[in-house]
Amino acid sequence: MSGESLEWGWQVVRALSVRQPWAWAIARGYKPILNRSCATGYRGPLAIYASLRVDPGSVEGHDLREAVSATWDAADPVTAIGGIIAVVSLEGVCSAVAAGDPASGRCACGEWATAGAYHWQLAHPRPLRWPVLALGRSGLWELAPEVADGLNRFLPDEVVRAGRAG
Repeated sequence: MSGESLEWGWQVVRALSVRQPWAWAIARGYKPILNRSCATGYRGPLAIYASLRVDPGSVEGHDLREAVSATWDAADPVTAIGGIIAVVSLEGVCSAVAAGDPASGRCACGEWATAGAYHWQLAHPRPLRWPVLALGRSGLWELAPEVADGLNRFLPDEVVRAGRAG
């Protein structure tokens, strides 16, 4: 199946590696903005891969500390590392602040937005019932057929399938 892309409905699904506990915060709907150093033209379903690296200093921020202290449960499947834990929809990318647009001042991306970063706008988080183990990569990457099959098992109302090559 090499050379094939994977589709969600009619759209290719991409994945992105995110450190815990940020991946958890995205999967549970607490964090609708993902701060990145670059923009992307991709829009659509985005599988959230909880990387093997954890960001221990992340709970120092007030917003994440409140969410974690209120609802973090180590038995929750989306607290895992080394697998896809959720699928979200990448709705847009705000580049006003990252581009240094003085006319725009501050963007309206909210409390999770970091100045000087591209704000990937996430919506409709769908946490998986169990993580789908995979090998992560940096940047946006396409799902392997075996990983897509795993997503099919844990998101039964939606279909991830192998698409046509090219």
